[in-house]
Amino acid sequence: MKNYLKLIFLGILIILIAGGFFFNLLKGKNTILIDQTGKVISTRIKVPFQFERVWAKSNSFAEFLRNLPLKNQDAEVHLFDGSIKLNKNAYISVVDLKIGDKDLHQCADAVIRLRADYLISIGEENRIRFHFTNGFLAEYQKWKEGYRIQVNSDNHVKWVKTAKPSSSYSTYWKFLEMVFSYAGTKSLSSELIPVDLENMKIGDVLIQGGLPGHAVIVVDLAINPRTGQKAFLLAQSYMPAQEIQILLNSQDYKISPWYLLEPNEGISTPEWSFDANSLKRFKD
Repeated sequence: MKNYLKLIFLGILIILIAGGFFFNLLKGKNTILIDQTGKVISTRIKVPFQFERVWAKSNSFAEFLRNLPLKNQDAEVHLFDGSIKLNKNAYISVVDLKIGDKDLHQCADAVIRLRADYLISIGEENRIRFHFTNGFLAEYQKWKEGYRIQVNSDNHVKWVKTAKPSSSYSTYWKFLEMVFSYAGTKSLSSELIPVDLENMKIGDVLIQGGLPGHAVIVVDLAINPRTGQKAFLLAQSYMPAQEIQILLNSQDYKISPWYLLEPNEGISTPEWSFDANSLKRFKD
């Protein structure tokens, strides 16, 4: 009798474990491709069967993105005010970068921030410059020299010298928050150059400028050398301002969080759908 009860208990346990596994698959959370011990994207998220990560040049934007630090696998996405993102079925991992305590670090802002962080990391701060929606060019080099951006009530923008020169992280973050306040998907989309989906690279951006609009960034790329099929990973922030997250693929749970590249098809993410002409790239 005892052995019979043990078998029943074991059967129930197996059903519960299997049920939880398949429930996660239905949500796109394919834990088979997750190594919880990995601390960065390239070590946390394994490639699908028969795929290999594409080569990335040392000190490139691709290498920088592929090695973004990740929080523990059970971490949840926090909003700027410390609350938890309601849609927990949009992401698989959380990037371990602070976002400030203002409702500013949204979708396009996260892309801008990652590009600027990369340029800082390779010592090319003089290349950090972004346009506001009204066309004004915000240059970090001038900000470091002590100039600040004054925005009048009539939306007229100009530089004024009001601070001492500084290259501290606090100075850098205040510059970014100014850019976050007056730039967005519309201005960022205008700065980027169109790219055919079939030529996708790490660092490219899926973007639809407008009110509203959205932007996500390609943070890794793999290829099946036998078939030439490409797969990619996407990261985003969203509204309200929130931590950067690695998106899962709710359309194809078998390879999630990877997306298979289909050159003539749109890309549906958990919180936005992009058409086939939405891919763009930074000019330099």
